[in-house]
Amino acid sequence: MTKEAIQSRVDLGELLPLMEEFYTIQGEGYHKGTAAYFIRVGGCDVGCHWCDVKESWDAAIHPPTEAVTIADNAAKYSDTIVVTGGEPLMWDMKPLTSLLKERGLQVHIETSGAYDLSGDWDWICLSPKKRMLPKDEVSQKAHELKVIVYNKSDFAFAEEQAAKVSENCILYLQPEWSVRDKMVPLIVDYVMAHPKWKISLQTHKYLNIP
Repeated sequence: MTKEAIQSRVDLGELLPLMEEFYTIQGEGYHKGTAAYFIRVGGCDVGCHWCDVKESWDAAIHPPTEAVTIADNAAKYSDTIVVTGGEPLMWDMKPLTSLLKERGLQVHIETSGAYDLSGDWDWICLSPKKRMLPKDEVSQKAHELKVIVYNKSDFAFAEEQAAKVSENCILYLQPEWSVRDKMVPLIVDYVMAHPKWKISLQTHKYLNIP
């Protein structure tokens, strides 16, 4: 297949730059503790300096993989599938989510919301970033808002983003891992003063789960 043909199929979402796929325990947010199969799609230009998967940013280094192959692999492991990145909404997610749905799977996404929403999702976890703000449609359809707290200014940012989601969206503040000891006490105080928020922790890291 020529490079042009491959790129055409990537543009259609029939092929996706697959970084990795693995079966583990969801460690964060509303579904923490749930066994889930993760599909990590390469490609991201949001550029968070504290990102712990910077190797996902360059889509070109991750092999274009058939969406049907990804779906078949996922169906072997779990009823709960989490599509993450990178930034998965850089790609058309409709083909992949259609294939996953055909297999009777619950399909979740973790996204910054910086790109237009595509795909059919049972759960949208929106984790907005200051550098590239989420699209209104993603904010309005998000089931869960998870704001990473790296410094004190992130509380104001969290409130700005909370004003954009629906009233049914669950609100989480999560300490950035490298500054967790510094930020957890501040988050605890903030949630106690603003109880509409909940605390999310990266429990998989505490439990040494990949």
